[in-house]
Amino acid sequence: MTQAVLAIDQGTTRTKAIVFDAAARSLAEAAADLPLIYPRPGWVELDPQLLLQSVVETARRALRSTEAEVVALGLDNQGETVVAWDRRDGRPVYNAIAWQDRRTDAECERLKASGAEEIIRERTGLPVDPYFSATKLRWILDTVAGAREMAEGGDLLAGTTDAWMLWHLTGRHVTDDSTASRTMLYNPRMRDWDADVLRLLAIPRGILPAIQPSRSDFGTIRGDILGRELPVTASLVDQQAALFGQACYAPGDLKVTYGTGAFILQNAGDVFPRSEHGLLPTVAWSTSDRVTYALDGGIYVAGAVVQWLRDELGIIGSVEESSDVAASVPDTGDVVFVPALAGLAAPYWDSYARGTIVGLTRGTSRAQIVRAALEGVAFRTRDVVDAMVTDTGRPIPRLKVDGGASANAFLMQFLADILHTEVLVAAEPEATALGAAFMAGLGAGVWRDETQLSTL
Repeated sequence: MTQAVLAIDQGTTRTKAIVFDAAARSLAEAAADLPLIYPRPGWVELDPQLLLQSVVETARRALRSTEAEVVALGLDNQGETVVAWDRRDGRPVYNAIAWQDRRTDAECERLKASGAEEIIRERTGLPVDPYFSATKLRWILDTVAGAREMAEGGDLLAGTTDAWMLWHLTGRHVTDDSTASRTMLYNPRMRDWDADVLRLLAIPRGILPAIQPSRSDFGTIRGDILGRELPVTASLVDQQAALFGQACYAPGDLKVTYGTGAFILQNAGDVFPRSEHGLLPTVAWSTSDRVTYALDGGIYVAGAVVQWLRDELGIIGSVEESSDVAASVPDTGDVVFVPALAGLAAPYWDSYARGTIVGLTRGTSRAQIVRAALEGVAFRTRDVVDAMVTDTGRPIPRLKVDGGASANAFLMQFLADILHTEVLVAAEPEATALGAAFMAGLGAGVWRDETQLSTL
């Protein structure tokens, strides 16, 4: 019987479960959409129970759809989204606060004004920003009735969404190095939570998960959950999984994944990187004896701007038609679209920035606005790539691209034109899930090493 691996790609608005065989072919898949919740302007949440339910249901459906011998599960997660729950019954004390959420802007400004950013950046490598998990978690402790008292009494557990899922699936309160490195609480030199930063932010260490390598034993999913027991042999952040799935195994290799946002990661090898131009040092993935690092540049809004054109402005009927509409005009007619609908991330880090359209005249057409929006996404990508080139001194000979917008022919061609480089669209569009499967398959012995993966 064919050996295979189940990958769970748990993203911001969608959960996918895909079974890959030893030749990296998709044998079965299932997906479920997740609604976002917007309680106030700038607040973005998810229902943790629906999130967990989507993981279980899609995994069951994918497993039922294949006769292959599924030997392991690999999980990838959203990164900075946080959940807190009652240890006694597993119920969340509040909704999951998503990575796009900006409710802690004022708290971050206070931390910067107090001089706390210096120690946080020195210990974690990250700037103080609402994007990361730490201030979201502190908000829950300080705002949700009884949360801090539960934490002090040992009844509260908290973490990123991987910890929430793994606790319910395997009974273990764990996370991995790559996800921990997105919290603004992790010290990459120690590969552990930083005691001084925890104290500075008044976050009790006891509520946080244990940190282990991305490729390691995360426990076994009980048979009553999926219909059979299944070991979890890998867990990591979705964008890092995409880097692995795109076979970016050498220092300097670079990929961009287009989803709700866009995330550009460059393999930095085994030396923790530093950026002088607004990029984030992060753990790409880890094993028991090795850590691979990356430089990360995130764009909050990419595919979401096309959805906005469809859902809010109504000037396109579908996301798919945006490419043909943009290509139907020779230029934007001097219209410029800055897609900062949720602020600007790398390399600017301006959470107060907002989307801007300039250059409109009475002659501006809907096609020119659509083209300007797609060009805006490409120019924001170039901002990050240029920062990487400046930081590393390495030219970018090629850019590997995956995710939904990689199917947008206009965007891909315009990106190649303004970067003056080759843009390679992944043959497997689900590179994120593939990366989680690759990592888990290495842990389970389905594949030998990265050299073998590069040939698939």
